[in-house]
Amino acid sequence: MDIIRNDKQGAKVKLERISTAPPKKEDRDAAKAEFEALGEELFDLQDLLWGAKMNSVLIVLQGRDTAGKDGTIKHVVGSLNPRGVRVTSFGVPSTEEQEHDFLWRVHRVAPRKGEFSIFNRSHYEDVLVARVNNLVPSPLWKARYQHIRDFETLLAEHGTVILKFFLHISREEQEQRLLAREQEPRKAWKISAGDWEDRKHWLDYTHAYEDVFARTSTVQAPWHLVPSDAKWYRNLVVARAVAEALRPYREQWQQRLDEVGKHKKAELRAWRKKR
Repeated sequence: MDIIRNDKQGAKVKLERISTAPPKKEDRDAAKAEFEALGEELFDLQDLLWGAKMNSVLIVLQGRDTAGKDGTIKHVVGSLNPRGVRVTSFGVPSTEEQEHDFLWRVHRVAPRKGEFSIFNRSHYEDVLVARVNNLVPSPLWKARYQHIRDFETLLAEHGTVILKFFLHISREEQEQRLLAREQEPRKAWKISAGDWEDRKHWLDYTHAYEDVFARTSTVQAPWHLVPSDAKWYRNLVVARAVAEALRPYREQWQQRLDEVGKHKKAELRAWRKKR
C-alpha cells in the first residue's frame, strides 16, 4: 500500500483496511538511492524557501507509540539545513499552557516565512489523548475540530505549506518495538509502562484518529497515512510527499531570488561608483 493522501473533509478512513507494510514492488536498495536523491532535492528546495521568504512549511507527525516520529525527524529532516528548522515536541501541557487556550502553545511555534517547523505530536493530542482519557468534557474536545480547521486555514492563507503525517503501524509491530526497548540498553530510557497501558485503548485511539482524518482533512492541510512497519519505507514516502508538495513553488521562489539578486547587484554597482 502506497501512502494515502486525504484532503477531503468528511471522507471516511478505516485504518484496519490500510496496510502498514510496504508494497511488494518496493525494492529496498532502490529506495535507498531514491531517498538520498530526495534528500539533496529537499536541501535545495529549502535553500530557495529560506532565501525567497515567501512561504513556510509545517510538518505534523502523529502516530501511536513507537510509530517512528523521532526516526522520521532524524532521517528526513536530517537532510535539511538546521539553520532553518525548528523541531517542537508536545507533551503534557505545562501549568502556563493550561491557563491558555489549547492552541496557544502551538501558534507561538508556527514557522516563520523561510522556515520549517516540525511538530512531534501536536495540537491533535487535544482531540486524541484528551478524548480517549476523558481529560475534558466531550462538547469541549468536539468543538476543537473546527478550531483546528480554522487555525490551519489561517496559517495556509499566510503562506504556510502544511503537511500532516500519520505514521501507521500494526499492533504486532508496536509490540515488537516495545519489547526491543527492553533488550537494548541504549533504548531502555524510552521504556514506559504507560505505553503498554495505552495498548489497552488501541481501538479507542483508532476511532479517534479516524474522526481526526474525517474532520480535519482539507486541501490546504491534507493528512498523509504512511505505512510504517518498515522504517526505511516510512522515511522514503515522507520524503517523497514533502518534495512533491514543495516542487510547485520552486519556480516562483527562484524568480524572487533572481529579483533580489538584480537589486543587490545594482546596490553593489552604485556603491562602487561612490568609491
